[in-house]
Amino acid sequence: MTSVMCPICSYSVLERDINKHLDSGCSEHKLVESSGGEHLRSYTKDDSTSKLAPIFSHSRDIKPSSAFLSKTAEEFPLAPSKKRKIDLLSSSQATSSNPKRSNGLAPARKASAPLAERLRPQSLCQFVGQRHLTGPGSLLMNMLESGSLGSIIFWGPPGSGKTTLSRLLARGADCIFKELSATSSGINDVRTIFEEAKGSLAMTGRKSIIFLDEIHRFNKSQQDIFLPYIEKGQIQMIGATTENPSFKLTGALISRCRVFVLERLTDEDVRDIISGAMTRVSRTDEETQGAPSVVKQPAGSRALVHDCMNKASREPSSSEHLYPSYPQLTNRIISSVISLSAGDARTALSLLELVLASKKDTEEEELRMSLRQSVSSSYDRTGESHYDMISALHKCVRGGQGSAAMYWLARMLTAGEDPMYIARRMVVCASEDIGLADNHALPLAMATLHACQHIGMPECRINLAHLVAYLSEAPKSTRAYEAYNRAEEAAKLDLTAPIPMAMRNAPTTLMKELGYSKGYRYNPSYAHPVHNDYLPLSVRGNGFLKDAEDVSDKVWDEDTLLHWEKECNGGHPWSGRPASR
Repeated sequence: MTSVMCPICSYSVLERDINKHLDSGCSEHKLVESSGGEHLRSYTKDDSTSKLAPIFSHSRDIKPSSAFLSKTAEEFPLAPSKKRKIDLLSSSQATSSNPKRSNGLAPARKASAPLAERLRPQSLCQFVGQRHLTGPGSLLMNMLESGSLGSIIFWGPPGSGKTTLSRLLARGADCIFKELSATSSGINDVRTIFEEAKGSLAMTGRKSIIFLDEIHRFNKSQQDIFLPYIEKGQIQMIGATTENPSFKLTGALISRCRVFVLERLTDEDVRDIISGAMTRVSRTDEETQGAPSVVKQPAGSRALVHDCMNKASREPSSSEHLYPSYPQLTNRIISSVISLSAGDARTALSLLELVLASKKDTEEEELRMSLRQSVSSSYDRTGESHYDMISALHKCVRGGQGSAAMYWLARMLTAGEDPMYIARRMVVCASEDIGLADNHALPLAMATLHACQHIGMPECRINLAHLVAYLSEAPKSTRAYEAYNRAEEAAKLDLTAPIPMAMRNAPTTLMKELGYSKGYRYNPSYAHPVHNDYLPLSVRGNGFLKDAEDVSDKVWDEDTLLHWEKECNGGHPWSGRPASR
């Protein structure tokens, strides 16, 4: 006879008796093995109470003695699954017998989290920074109040509050909140969460906000999976990215989302965050010690009050201890933390945590040096700052600002940029910006490129500095660069314009008979200038390469010139200013 396992008590029951077994409250028609094979045994409700699955009984009512368990095991040998049930029951009893231990697990887990995670704001009022997004009357707050957040992309540097703001928005919108990171979740995980959100909306009518951290790490084909769910309003997606969405996200996804830019936090914002963190840390210390102590509010910070729109500031005093419990946290240390964090709240709180964990008698200068060494460069050789810095270097060279160009060169090399990348860009700059004004620029740039190839860092930094200084001080001419751009524009208009017969090559007799190269005047054969039809008729007469003195296509902006004379020329008139002006 076929037997099945009861889904309630996990005992084996004959298939024909399963309904009777369930109707009896799992007390009858159970099969147990014995030496004579399977046999049927009915239990009364009293006898079966201890045999029920743990979910049908209270652990405090089940107190089986060891003798009873031993006797039961001898009379009715249990399958391995049954033994596991008894072990689980015993462990649950052990846990319930020590409530202090179980109740202390959550605080212990929270205490082990980094300070930045423990001190995350729990309401929008506690959120510091990004006033253009969280201030009254802002577009984002109006969307939240109207209940129509839609799908959003938060673009901003690390530690600017993207994740925290997303969580607070979900809480304010009273939506189901699910959080995934592209660094640890695949597209199948995302699809599963999306389907759950779709089902929840259909059954309960409650919307879901899906937060996707590092959304730019999904490739473009994976991003297309988001589109139908967003299009139909089945989910509200909030994506966070540190990369430019224009480059990393598909146009179709961007068109269905609102992009909000989070700025790097200001020094005052970071000071507010540190002040609020120390207020909470001090309060926790008081509760732990059980004795209140007076804690001075830092004289150079803005107190984090319940009304986050009214904050007052005071001038710092470097002579007093801001927090008696942490004498190592001085105003100079706070200033160092703010400077080293570079507008990153997470970095600031991590540095603050290092300060609080240091010895109280640590020398201030020693602590500041340790903080500097603990901060790694945020330069990303594949990120946006990589292109921003090389752009800054190129523009400084173009503008003749050697000191500024040298600074950006040092910033890039110190951060670990590939010197070959900089050298290649300077080779382009030598032709694009110096060009015909100094024909030595390109050979020097190529020599520097070879030097970087053969010498490498750190010595090749000297070769690059030589090149950057030379190109910055060299005269500038974009005649060749602009001439090509004009010619390229004309060529694109008609790529089939016929080549004049005089300009064609005639290597064979047949071609000569057809008129190839006929009428061409070989310039070196003449003692005077000669004319040929060099261009197709459609572009004949176009002057793509302008004369060196031709400034007809240049802009004269008197205000811009006056600004240059004031900032860069000591207020003296430019030597090239025409007398008529």
